[in-house]
Amino acid sequence: MSEASYPGSDASEGLVARLVHIGETAPEDGISLGEFIEALGERAFGVMLFALAIPVTIPFLYVIPQIVSVPMAALAFQMAAGRNEPWFPEKFRARQMTRDGLVRMGRTASKWFGWMERLARPRLLFLSGHIGERVVGAVFCLFCVSILTPLPLTNSTPGIAVAIGSLGLITRDGLLILLGLLLGIVWIAILVIGGPALIYALIEWGRGIVSGG
Repeated sequence: MSEASYPGSDASEGLVARLVHIGETAPEDGISLGEFIEALGERAFGVMLFALAIPVTIPFLYVIPQIVSVPMAALAFQMAAGRNEPWFPEKFRARQMTRDGLVRMGRTASKWFGWMERLARPRLLFLSGHIGERVVGAVFCLFCVSILTPLPLTNSTPGIAVAIGSLGLITRDGLLILLGLLLGIVWIAILVIGGPALIYALIEWGRGIVSGG
């Protein structure tokens, strides 16, 4: 399937609704990353980072997080460098995304971020301006390094931070941008200061709470 032939959703929809639509209308053999970008209907950094961050936030979803993590880092670097429009090399655009993964992506976006998108509103606008976007991009680069680190939770937590911050960029909601940055920075601090031992301790603590022990 060529990128031009993929039936993208109406760009007037909210971004979460577009992600749901892409998953529901994707062919059985999935679509390429390039086709996915075309279906989003926009070239803004925030839109593309939000969309690519969603599968990273999903626990136990494999393949797609590995496909999108490097392009996420490339986008964050381009933001920090002050580019006006995202660019991907063809080898990234050719990467295949499965239909099941796309459907889970849409469901996750709707469940966890749909309400946030509805509540978002323009505020603290300096954070979503050109200089603010470059600063956010530089911090996102750190989050993407954490995503690429092969330790438990190093995918989901910074992925959520990027998703929240990117949604703030899309809606020009500086409060969401700050929330995303704070979450990711706290996680990076835990990763740097505590290292793997602290991460595993947190996992065991969480399991104890769930099991009632």
